[in-house]
Amino acid sequence: MGKVILVSSGKGGTGKTMFSVNMGTTLAKLGFKVVLLDMDMGLRNMDIYLGMENRVVYNIMDVMSGICRISKAMIKVRGFDNFYFMAASPRRDDRDITPLHMKVLCDKLKTAFDYIIIDSPAGIGDFLDVSIAPADKAVIITEPEAASIRDADVTERYIRDRGLRDTCIVINKVNVALMQKGLVPSLTEIAQVFEGPVKGVIQYDDNIHISTNKGIPIVCKKGTYIEKNFLDIVRRIVV
Repeated sequence: MGKVILVSSGKGGTGKTMFSVNMGTTLAKLGFKVVLLDMDMGLRNMDIYLGMENRVVYNIMDVMSGICRISKAMIKVRGFDNFYFMAASPRRDDRDITPLHMKVLCDKLKTAFDYIIIDSPAGIGDFLDVSIAPADKAVIITEPEAASIRDADVTERYIRDRGLRDTCIVINKVNVALMQKGLVPSLTEIAQVFEGPVKGVIQYDDNIHISTNKGIPIVCKKGTYIEKNFLDIVRRIVV
């Protein structure tokens, strides 16, 4: 049976969707069967980051509300035979979707996939509650910035209070020079805020920003330090 990994953040702009896409791509490159679920209703970006925005017809809300079958909304990621995604609704959706709907969907997907990665909305709210329901583990993305750290701390507490105790942290957009000068919180200071362990650090790199705009996951470029770093982080998370 597959494992469900929730990727969350306290606020927008931390790189949550970027991480979800590159984590899924890394696992697919390792030979695992992977599906990404975009739950960021009205603010979906996963299709853009994968370069698949012109392929979306049905979305995950159509599946959970019974409008279409799972297979109709699943889109195979270009270049892979074992990697799929479902887009979020392009607008805030008023259809009544409960945590049970999400759990039933993920239980079905577990029979066909090794990993189901849920890209949840930033912050706390109803759709985070829905996303938590089937999850086995939560990865919370933050950056070395006071508001981001505080909001990520609130989000982690919220997730753990709802019964998902297996949480971990990834720190994105790290500027080493600023950190060395003491102008932003250190890795040690950030780690001390959270209950879950820090599983990885991602340096700020313009190439990551470029890759998301090009719709090509950064880990698709072989032999880079970024590819190796993502591989190490993903292995720490899924062990």
